[in-house]
Amino acid sequence: MRVIAWITEGTWPSCIDAVRSHAPEAADIVLLHVTGPEAPGVAHGAFAGLLGRGHPERDPGTVVEHLATASAERLLAEAAQRLMRPCHRVERTGRIEREVVAAAEGADLLILARDGDRTHLGPRSLGPASRFIVDHAPCPLLLVWPETTPGVATIPPPPPHPPHHR
Repeated sequence: MRVIAWITEGTWPSCIDAVRSHAPEAADIVLLHVTGPEAPGVAHGAFAGLLGRGHPERDPGTVVEHLATASAERLLAEAAQRLMRPCHRVERTGRIEREVVAAAEGADLLILARDGDRTHLGPRSLGPASRFIVDHAPCPLLLVWPETTPGVATIPPPPPHPPHHR
C-alpha cells in the first residue's frame, strides 16, 4: 500500500498523526511537499525589471529559491521525525494543487489537512488548492482537521428557498 501525506506549513502534524493512525505498518509512506513558483518568480521579475540585467549573481530570486528548498527540507525532516517510521521524502516545485494530484497517481491513499476556515464545518474549510485536490485526486483521500473538529452547530445555515408556487 502506498500512502502519500501532503506536508504543508501549519497543518503537517495532523497529516503525520493520520498516517500513524491509518497506514498499515508495511505501507510505503511518502511525505510530499510542494513549493509553489510564486515567490522566486516575483523576485526574479522584480530584479530583472527594476534593477536590470547583467548581474545574475545579485538576483534575489535565486536566494529565495534556496531558502524555499531549505525550508522544505527542514519541514520534511521534522515530519519524518514525528512519523517515527521509514518513509520517502519528496519535494516538488510547481502549481501546488497540480503537483499534489500528479504525485498521487497510483497511490492507495492521499492524506491532506483542511487549510481554510477551520472554525466552521463546511466548504470554506478547504482552501483553493485543497479544494482542487479533493475534486481531482486520482485515489482515495483522508481529509483531516488540523485542530479539534468544530461542532455541528457551526454548519452554515441552509440557503433561503423561495416559496413554492402552484
